[in-house]
Amino acid sequence: MFNAEKFIEEQVVKIRADVKGKAIIAASGGVDSTVCAALVSRSIGDRLLAVYVDTGFMRKGETDSVDKMLRRLGVNHIVVDASDEYFNALKGVTDPERKRKIIGEKFIRVFEREAKKFGADYLVQGTIAPDWIESGGGLRDTIKSHHNVGGLPDDMEVKLVEPLRDLYKDEVRKVARALKIEVAEKQPFPGPALAIRVMGEATRESVAIIREACAIVEEEIEKASAAGKMKLPWQYFAVLLPVKSVGVQGDIRAYGFTIAVRAVDSVDAMTAVYSKIPHEVIETISSRITNRMKDKVNRVVYDVTNKPPATIEWE
Repeated sequence: MFNAEKFIEEQVVKIRADVKGKAIIAASGGVDSTVCAALVSRSIGDRLLAVYVDTGFMRKGETDSVDKMLRRLGVNHIVVDASDEYFNALKGVTDPERKRKIIGEKFIRVFEREAKKFGADYLVQGTIAPDWIESGGGLRDTIKSHHNVGGLPDDMEVKLVEPLRDLYKDEVRKVARALKIEVAEKQPFPGPALAIRVMGEATRESVAIIREACAIVEEEIEKASAAGKMKLPWQYFAVLLPVKSVGVQGDIRAYGFTIAVRAVDSVDAMTAVYSKIPHEVIETISSRITNRMKDKVNRVVYDVTNKPPATIEWE
């Protein structure tokens, strides 16, 4: 059985041995990167700099929330606004594999710049087992390239450190609880963020739509869970589809986008089943999304596909 306390002790010793100088860590505010930040901070102290990159694809209020959380943890960190770089790099890109690889390379380039400023030779990432398993390699088929694996350039100028590489999500959460980290139960959020929740080109307009839709989905599901109407799913979000359909607003013809709502239950992200959300909750989500964005969205659907055959994220 996995022992979180033993894992922490072993990793602190290993990181001290492996990281000889300064290091930076890609800190997204999620459970994986926050656990990494805590482990490496225990190991090398102020020789670590946590870098949060605002790609422009973050959820509503997330940048401010992560900044405050890292302050509470006492982690030495900076926030880098690289949104213009990311939107420019993804202009015209619709293929999900290209998106992920472009985003992965951009992350590394931003971190390399910050590493030079800080004088760091090491880059710490919160890579976990499903990331490299799904990214393929050797005899493994590529399901989808995770940005922190498949998007890594060959000419990286920093050495990679991945303390959680062999862990699954349930094991990472056990480590987070042992470290008493406040985001231990936070739902997973993909590194490429909302860029892969927009099917097709991720523009500022399309990302603004899905940011609002994701916020509504999270708010209503968390409210229903707190009220005892349903169990909180493992992961829940919205997806913007690249098609328009005819609708009606009052007595006027509308032609708007479709939002798909996705909620799943899982343990380790390798398999998942769709969540049986009460109909009244789905109806509230649909009404709020179509009312809030009535000039953009006129249809909401619910995804009832398990993993496999689907993956949790749509891209």
